[in-house]
Amino acid sequence: MPVDRIHWDDLPLDARRAVEEQTGPIHHAETVSAGRNSGIAITVRTSGPVQFVKGVPLDHPQARTQQREAAVNPYLPPSCPRLLWRVQTAGWDLLGYEYLVGRHADYSPGSGDLALLAHALTELQNTPCPDLDDLKIAEDRWSKYAGPNGVEQLAGDTLLHTDLAPHNLLINDRAHLIDWAWPTRGAAWIDPSVLILRLMESGHTAKAADEWAREQFPSWAAAPHTSVAAFSEANANVWDEIAHHDSAEWKKRMGRNAHDWVTYWRAQAR
Repeated sequence: MPVDRIHWDDLPLDARRAVEEQTGPIHHAETVSAGRNSGIAITVRTSGPVQFVKGVPLDHPQARTQQREAAVNPYLPPSCPRLLWRVQTAGWDLLGYEYLVGRHADYSPGSGDLALLAHALTELQNTPCPDLDDLKIAEDRWSKYAGPNGVEQLAGDTLLHTDLAPHNLLINDRAHLIDWAWPTRGAAWIDPSVLILRLMESGHTAKAADEWAREQFPSWAAAPHTSVAAFSEANANVWDEIAHHDSAEWKKRMGRNAHDWVTYWRAQAR
């Protein structure tokens, strides 16, 4: 559920004071336009290092996703920005992160960012999954959309990001995975499956995206055909529901990609 975006000066005074207790006096705060899941998202300049601050009202449904993001941060690979502090006051839950200079990733065919993307996701696939109550569990998360037999095939012990859109990777000399609102424990091949739809969104064919993922990720190359089929159909149902509730063109396009992928995958013999 989107959150109405406000600016630094719109925060309650007590919340601003609490933030400055963590950062030092803020000389300049610039609102970030990207993203829809934070009530405030700003870069702040102080006498010390620049920081990125995001937050949501404590009574908003997105507060739970921010709780998950904060809980998983200490366990993420080194490429992910570190959570520096968290304050909950004046009706707000606020997080302060180290600030990374970078641009959003380019997933188009032939992009040099694809190698950096593969490295970042491989690093994540090799990261131990923490035992946290705040993590989603794959077989629970997609149980509404998959049949009883299909959902059992999603189980695993890998830490998954599950929202690998280009705007959730910052690129400089490497790729940095950001926006950990949906960390999930599940089968390792789920993240490559999620990524394939984003590659298709950026111009790859289903076949090309599949072949690239097989070359990059052992988990995908070894994924059981029936398990991927079960997840792919469940994920297409998810995108149908998303597009039904919000008819934004990109969401409808993702739904079409998801169904095109299901058609492709059904035709593959492994």
